[in-house]
Amino acid sequence: MKTVQTMLAEAEAAVPRISPDEAKALVGRADVLFLDVREPAEVAASGKVPGAVAVPRGLVEFRADPDSPMHVPDFDRSKTVVAYCASGGRSALVGKVLKDMGYANVRNLGGFKGWVEAGGAVEKG
Repeated sequence: MKTVQTMLAEAEAAVPRISPDEAKALVGRADVLFLDVREPAEVAASGKVPGAVAVPRGLVEFRADPDSPMHVPDFDRSKTVVAYCASGGRSALVGKVLKDMGYANVRNLGGFKGWVEAGGAVEKG
């Protein structure tokens, strides 16, 4: 049996963290997908990283799988995926799931608040 703490620890070990400053250099690149996994109300209230695709945590697997009828073309296994959420937990779990699904280059930016505090640009959600 796994606890959420065990799952988070496994995800943190599998998915490298990326700092807001490192992430800033990746914004706008065609080979990078910024993935906001917060709920729509959270994105609407605070905005998102410019160009980020907002997919709530519960739908990521369906959007990321090219064989799913709910697939979103923004998901491409050749891209680096930079996931984030409010505090870093959901994005860590999403990162591990994406790695399990064959996405080799996945990073966890952590929380959106850290992005904003580091001077990251914000696009209205």
